Amino acid sequence: MTVDALLQTIPPIAVYLVVGVVIGLESLGIPLPGEIALVSAALLASRHTLDISPVGVATAATIGAIVGDTIGYSIGHRYGMGLFERLGRRFPKHFGPGHVALAKQLFTRWGVWAVFFGRFIALLRIFAGPLAGALKMPYRQFLAANATGAIFWAGGTTAVVYYLGLAAEKWLSRFSWVALVLAVVVGVVFTLVMKERTAKAIAALEDEHDWDTLRRI
Repeated sequence: MTVDALLQTIPPIAVYLVVGVVIGLESLGIPLPGEIALVSAALLASRHTLDISPVGVATAATIGAIVGDTIGYSIGHRYGMGLFERLGRRFPKHFGPGHVALAKQLFTRWGVWAVFFGRFIALLRIFAGPLAGALKMPYRQFLAANATGAIFWAGGTTAVVYYLGLAAEKWLSRFSWVALVLAVVVGVVFTLVMKERTAKAIAALEDEHDWDTLRRI
């Protein structure tokens, strides 16, 4: 079976569900590749041989983001900052003190805008909902920023990737599936770069904290 034939066996509803669930769980606070799922689905939608709607992909991503963030907000609001301490002990690579401190610093500096722009940043995409709840951000402000950020992120990403996919299909003809592989690779590379930048920011924040501690001694 060829790649094209295999892709044609995927029901559109399955693509929408995967996108919505993966992004929803990521927004809830579970570190999953939501951006890669969205980019891959948007590129599949650009294939004229597949019955996958870019509007459906963007809608599923938006709903998943809003619902996931809202559940995360509710959990954070109920359990407070103690939730991150418990998560940090169990999952130090994702919820360590440095990650929480950096996310909290961004929230303190940018307020509700951290929720909006957090949709475009891997670290804040995971922390935005639970942290906003733990910091007792008013829900109306949170919901407005969360929904607006989700619409811009999901709709914008889908549109850009969709039209790039159309261009790729025009140039690559039957081998346009190569663009899917390239998109996934680019998504993985981008994720790794953002992880490295986040790690450097956390290290800088920890060094600053250590220096402040020494100055107080």
